[in-house]
Amino acid sequence: MSEGTAPEAGDATSVTDEAARERLIYLRGSIDNLDAALVHLLAERFKCTQQVGELKARHNLPPADPAREATQIARLRKLAEDARLDPAFAEKFLNFIIGEVVRHHKAIANQGTPPDGATAEPPSRVAER
Repeated sequence: MSEGTAPEAGDATSVTDEAARERLIYLRGSIDNLDAALVHLLAERFKCTQQVGELKARHNLPPADPAREATQIARLRKLAEDARLDPAFAEKFLNFIIGEVVRHHKAIANQGTPPDGATAEPPSRVAER
């Protein structure tokens, strides 16, 4: 930051109390690590749902499974309550993920399925062509 310029809103350097600044930097580092973990966990989850989509396409099953989705939402709401996280937020989050999964499953079904044991190209890659 140069002389005469105001720090950006929320910039840790704008905190004048040294202990508070260090705590802010530490907490933000933790948040960054958790965000990275969430992204990696979501990637692993989508690898599994990709395989589910391939199985569904191969066996002419519908992309969505409303009964499974309802069970998962109820389960996740309970987990959220136990973790003191807003269950409505957890449900919105899962609904967003389910929407993406169903979209992927539809794309897999529309592109045809590979032979058993092969992995279809992710729908996002197909859309990039």
